[in-house]
Amino acid sequence: MSTLIEIFNLIALVAIILIPFLKVKGNGIIALTTIGIQVAIASIIAYSVLSGNPIDYSYTGSFITGAIPIRVDYLSAWFIIIISFTFLTGAIYGIQYMKKYSDQKANLALHAISYILAFTMLIDICMVQNSLLFLVAWEIMALASFILIIFEHNKKETLRAGINFLIQSHVCILFLTIGSMWAKIQTGTFDFNGITQFTSTSPALIGIGLFTFFFFGFAIKSGFVPFHTWLPLAHPAAPAHISGVMSGVIIKIGIYGILRMILLIETNFVTIGYLILITSVITGVYGVMLAIIQHNLKKLLAYHSIENIGIIGIGIGLGCLGIGYHNHLLILLGFGGALLHTLNHSLFKSLLFYSAGNVYQHAHTVNIESLGGLIKKMPHTAVLFLVGSLAICGLPPFNGFVSEFLIYLGMFKSLNGVDFSFTALMLFAILGLVLIGGLAMICFTKAFSIVFLGTPRHINIEKVEEDKKTTVYPLYTIVGLILAIGILPTLFIRVISLPVGQFSISTNPASVEAFDSVIKTSSLIGVYSAVFIAFVAIMYFLRRFFTRNKPALLSTTWGCGFTGSAVKMQYTASSYIRTYRKIIEPFLRVRKFKSEAVGIFPAPVHHETHPYDKVEHILIDKPIGILRRILSRFTFLQSGNVQAYILYGFIFITLIILIPEIYQKILVLIKFLNHL
Repeated sequence: MSTLIEIFNLIALVAIILIPFLKVKGNGIIALTTIGIQVAIASIIAYSVLSGNPIDYSYTGSFITGAIPIRVDYLSAWFIIIISFTFLTGAIYGIQYMKKYSDQKANLALHAISYILAFTMLIDICMVQNSLLFLVAWEIMALASFILIIFEHNKKETLRAGINFLIQSHVCILFLTIGSMWAKIQTGTFDFNGITQFTSTSPALIGIGLFTFFFFGFAIKSGFVPFHTWLPLAHPAAPAHISGVMSGVIIKIGIYGILRMILLIETNFVTIGYLILITSVITGVYGVMLAIIQHNLKKLLAYHSIENIGIIGIGIGLGCLGIGYHNHLLILLGFGGALLHTLNHSLFKSLLFYSAGNVYQHAHTVNIESLGGLIKKMPHTAVLFLVGSLAICGLPPFNGFVSEFLIYLGMFKSLNGVDFSFTALMLFAILGLVLIGGLAMICFTKAFSIVFLGTPRHINIEKVEEDKKTTVYPLYTIVGLILAIGILPTLFIRVISLPVGQFSISTNPASVEAFDSVIKTSSLIGVYSAVFIAFVAIMYFLRRFFTRNKPALLSTTWGCGFTGSAVKMQYTASSYIRTYRKIIEPFLRVRKFKSEAVGIFPAPVHHETHPYDKVEHILIDKPIGILRRILSRFTFLQSGNVQAYILYGFIFITLIILIPEIYQKILVLIKFLNHL
């Protein structure tokens, strides 16, 4: 297996060297071929590990790095599978999506290199267990992601989003570096096992402190509130296939990091469980609350990434509480739900972003207020978006239901907890997850109905034409996997039981029997889902059979007696959720712009609402504003006068010369005084 890992990285290096010398078409072919071969190799490695053959060997390294251990366990294998599938679908979709930019040769070459580099580093992050090499791979992944985001760098908003991402990525790396260096200083090794060695012999408070540094770093990458502010900017700015990959797997590498630290750090997991669970409920609810009021389709989906990170975090929090209270069923259901939802979210969210990309390329906008009636011209994209919407809302027979069911089951099974505070926390988490699900349904009924149903608002729908072969048909593979998890959940639950088993080595007959009951329940869910799908299919074909010879009647929608334009009678995205917006306005930040009707013949009245993230306003905008005001006090130094700048140089050189001399004189004086 060590040879396969070396070949995996070597293929990426060869492709990166070749791409700058090829034509635009060659770039796409090489990138897709490279990703395809790498995915095949990564899949072989993951399959071998999940078959019971974990990888564990070391390279000699240097006196700086020390030994470089390469370890691929069940957790690594699970994330390798998720990353590989999403990057492959992103490459297939992206090669068609990027044809619109075929005149940008240099830009496309850099984009292809960055895509290969990001994938390679993500897989390497899952395999290397040397803190220094881990941080190097993380940095390369962050830089490659930055280049992918700013593909359209000629746009001011795109560049702003990219720089925001880059800065916060390095804040993330700062926290990870502090945690890694702390463990290195205490143990003298960069090996991840040193973290276990350090925390196992330290007080629980030290372990919690170390975990907190790592958690903050990984939480920034994942998009937990309040560390999420880069995410709603970066996702809409990036090309659609990059948005799908970012939401599907790049933010999930933060989840991998959190789970890896839980496996390594030995401390009080009750405290950590409370921290993660409360943060995750707030993240999920806040994310979906903001998603509902968005007008940009891709930004709406970006906030739903935050919501789903919250759901995954709820599962992780439950698992940590299970470890702390030695509740093995809670460990299985919590971590099992989190790991399965990590896969599920990568599937339906990438599908939604790819569908939004189709809308953008054919309607030339993702402003929900401008769209409408696209189902008539883009029926396949509408079906794909609908499937993704139903899955993300956690409705059967789709995959989102299965993972959320495991998390719900874990919380309900824990209601007879060890104390009142634990039971109250479970009730709080259940309420949060229920609220997340209900608000998600409001959001996606709005998104699907306004974009695809009704009649066009501000676009010329006659010019829209769906490209079925290249940007639609490949996406049905994702739909197939979404349905497979919903219909055959038992197969996937048995696979995730392997990485989940790393968190609990219990063979307690009661917990094993309880987990077997979960397997049986999930199999029943699969049967009911299959029956439901069969029933819907039968009803559809019966309807087609009995109506095949009947002419279709077309007429205008009844306008409640109003004889004006039917377009103006439709719901807009804002009016659809106006009641909700009025309720939650105190908790969010909504800017309103409207013109009043003035005079006998008033101009058309215009009313707009612009949602803004209150957390971003408090944690980002205000501190930057304060810093700017402080720095503005020193603008007089930038006089534009060359003589003044020369004077600054003389002052600087003088200080450099004088300060050491003054320092030496002070030391001599101190010694003299001490002698007296």
